[in-house]
Amino acid sequence: MPAEEREEAARRARRERAARLLGDLLPSTTRDERSEGWGDDRGGSTRDDELRRNVPPHHGKD
Repeated sequence: MPAEEREEAARRARRERAARLLGDLLPSTTRDERSEGWGDDRGGSTRDDELRRNVPPHHGKD
């Protein structure tokens, strides 16, 4: 096997080992690329949701 092929195989093996040991450290997309924005439901309760639920009766519920 030529030296170039050995080096490439060694690099590939190191990358595969690092991927197994470390897992996927970086997300596949960034926040800028995702469609979530202000007011999107993220599955949890936000402080705004809590405040809307706890509106005093004299403020109305619109």
